[in-house]
Formats: sequence, C-alpha cells, structure tokens
Amino acid sequence: MHGHWKRRAAAALLCTAACAAAQPQPRPQPPTGTGADAGVGADAGADPAPPAAGQGPGGELRLLATGRGASALGPLAAAEQLAPGTAPPAGHSATAELEWRHTLHLRASALPLALAANVLLQGTATEHRASRAAARFNELHLGADLGAWQLGAGRKVLGWDVGYGFRPNDVVQQETRRALLATTPQGRPLVMLERFGAEHAVSLVWVNPQHWHETAGAGAADANRSADESALALRGYHRLGALDAHGFARHGRHSGASVGAALAWVATDELEVHASWRRLERHDGWQIDPRAGDAPQTANPWRQALRGGATQWLAGFNWTGLAQQGLMVEFWHDGTALPDGEWTDWRRRNAALAAAPVPPTAAAGNLAWQASPFSAPNLRQDNLFVRLSWSPQRWQFTFDTLFTPADRGRLHTLAAQWQGESWRLNAAGRVAAGPTEALATQLPTRRTLLVAAVRAF
Repeated sequence: MHGHWKRRAAAALLCTAACAAAQPQPRPQPPTGTGADAGVGADAGADPAPPAAGQGPGGELRLLATGRGASALGPLAAAEQLAPGTAPPAGHSATAELEWRHTLHLRASALPLALAANVLLQGTATEHRASRAAARFNELHLGADLGAWQLGAGRKVLGWDVGYGFRPNDVVQQETRRALLATTPQGRPLVMLERFGAEHAVSLVWVNPQHWHETAGAGAADANRSADESALALRGYHRLGALDAHGFARHGRHSGASVGAALAWVATDELEVHASWRRLERHDGWQIDPRAGDAPQTANPWRQALRGGATQWLAGFNWTGLAQQGLMVEFWHDGTALPDGEWTDWRRRNAALAAAPVPPTAAAGNLAWQASPFSAPNLRQDNLFVRLSWSPQRWQFTFDTLFTPADRGRLHTLAAQWQGESWRLNAAGRVAAGPTEALATQLPTRRTLLVAAVRAF
C-alpha cells in the first residue's frame, strides 16, 4: 500500500504545485509569457515552492543568475536588424530575492482566526539596463475557522486542477507554467468560502471583487482581463476510492460562463492517470485589427479582445519506478490559442513588413508589435509534453520536451537540483529547436541558462 499512497501524494501534488509567473512588457520588448525563460508546461527542475503560509516564521533567500541567447529568427530579431535598439534582447541578469512568510493565529471571542502573509523583496540587475528593486505581498489573507466551514479574504495563491504541464480548470490563479525555477506566485485578491468533509470538499470563490463594476476595454487598459477579471468560481471534489473527481464552474464579469471536470486515478502502485476538460462561453485572446492587413500601422494593431467559445482538455499519466525514476506524458488542446490559419497570416504579415517601402524604424516597430501574441499561455492549440526524472537521494535530474505537432517546434529543458539541510542548488537550461518556420524558433530567446542558490530559514 505504500506505493498506492505515494501515487496519491503525487496526484495531490499535481493539484497544488506553484510555479513562477511572468508578465509581458507594455512596450515592444521580448515577451516573457512563453518561450525560453517561461512557457507552457511544468516547472523545469525544481520541487514546487513551499506553501506560501507556514505555521511559523520562515522563508527563503534566493540568488539567481540567468544567461540568455537571443534568437536570430522571428519578428523581434528582424526588427533589431532593421533598426538596432527597437527591441533589444533581454540580456543576462542577476537577481536576489528574500521571501518571508508567517501565519499569525488569533482569536476573536471564540472564533479562531489566522492571518497569513508572504512578502517578497527583490532586486535585479540586467545587462544594458538599469537595476530595479521591488517589494510585494504574494499573500496577505485572513481566514476564519467555522468548524466544517472555512471563510477567508485577502490576497491568496489558489491553484486548481490536476494537470501538470497545462491546467484548463485553473480558473482562479491562472498560473504561468513551466518556469525554470519554482517560486511562489503572487496570489489573487479573493473572498472564499469552503467546506471540507472526509471524502469531499466544496469551494466558492469571488476573485478580483474590486473589478466587478469595471468593463474590459482599451479605456481600462485591459486591466481586468483573464486572471485579473472579476469572477465567481465554484469547485467540488469527491474521492471515490482510488479516484479523485473534481467539478468546476466559473462566471466571469465579461467573459461569461464556463464549466469543467477533472479526474485523477491511482491505477497501480506505479501509475497515476489524469484528465481535465473545460468548455468556455467566451474567452480573452489576442486579435489583430482586421483593417491592418499587411500594411505598416502607426499603432500596435494587436490587442486583447473578447473572442468566442472554446474548449480546452488535457490527458496524461505519471509513472514512477522503484529506483525513483519517473515518466510523465501529457497531451493537451487549448482552443483559446490562435488557430493555425491566423499564424499563417501572421507569418505572411512578417514577410510583408520586412519588405515594406517605409523607413527602417517604421518597419522595425511594426515587426516588434508582431511579437505581441507570444505572451499567450499556449502558442499552438495542440501540445505534447514529455518529462523524464530521476531522484537519487538528495539529487533530482529532469529532462522534458514540449512539442507542437502543427509546426514541429520543440522546447527542451534539462535541469538538476541538489537539496541539502538548508541550502538548495539548482541549474536549468532551455533551448528552442525545430524548423525555421516553427514558432519555438521565432521566440525572442533561443537559449536560457539559470543557476540558483536557495537558503531556507
């Protein structure tokens, strides 16, 4: 039975692992939502970040160095060749981070309360750019224990679904997957009511309540789209022996309704199988102004727009051997990604802009805007993810590949981790490969290498 519970723990890990999120820049810069630094899939070579709120004071000190090699292909590379400085590569960087977390337990009369905080202090020095510092709350929320019911409010990390490389039903946190180093993401403002039983649970969440009366659009700078949209979300969970069943529903302020379901089945001591499905009434996605055609424009023709219905699904399995070796395979379809026909039009427009009879700076700026769709969670609708792992004692070695059948693009990631009593050392490298027309090779960064030293306290 030891293997059975080990597999159930692995299934639970798929539902709760946190990973780093990246945000695209507003001006023409190399997008960071997908590509060699962050993309779609699982955390590359690190165990999931520790819980954002522990029972006592604790945290991590992280020292990171990242080296990047720019791609010679793609719209940003073409823009930089036409007019150097239009979209400079991201360059190498060094970062120091201090993450501190604590849960303070209180009582209001006979009501038990818990105030959880997770604070991040960060300083980054980047090649050819000014150093910057930042401070933020990853989490700051207050919870009340009402017996079988739990009530909470504040900023909180809340990840749902059973997928590892992609999570169709991660309708609250909407994490960016497959970071080279797993850290605690910034949670979402929410109000949550939960009920727990021995074999079941139900959660009702109002995420981003501060945006409920806002309407997405250019006037609001699209600040309340996707993960920032105000929405009501419901999750139900029930355990049926070796089978975990989940049901999901969401109603977004402007994107409308969606429903989903997920299953995780511990088939044998070594094998776990999982699947997830979601149907959306509408979704936010990138769209080019139909009036733009192939001609240069004076403003970015790409914008986030409310698009039609879509379906997302994922199926996969996770196998673990007696020698701590593992194999994970997942295939998913994301109907919110741009269809193949629109990517064909995108490539045609790139070629037309590069040959346009306009000043080089105008052509370069338009080519840089062509990188806007790179910030989508998935570039292609169909994706295959394969991950190999081996964990001898204090070490963990992983190799994974994200493959897009539509254009035979690939993102390969190799990583190693050593875990000591207090220190953890990580090294991870990612390279984009495939034909020249593959979107993976068109991304701003072709190669990324990250090394990190993490001290827990």
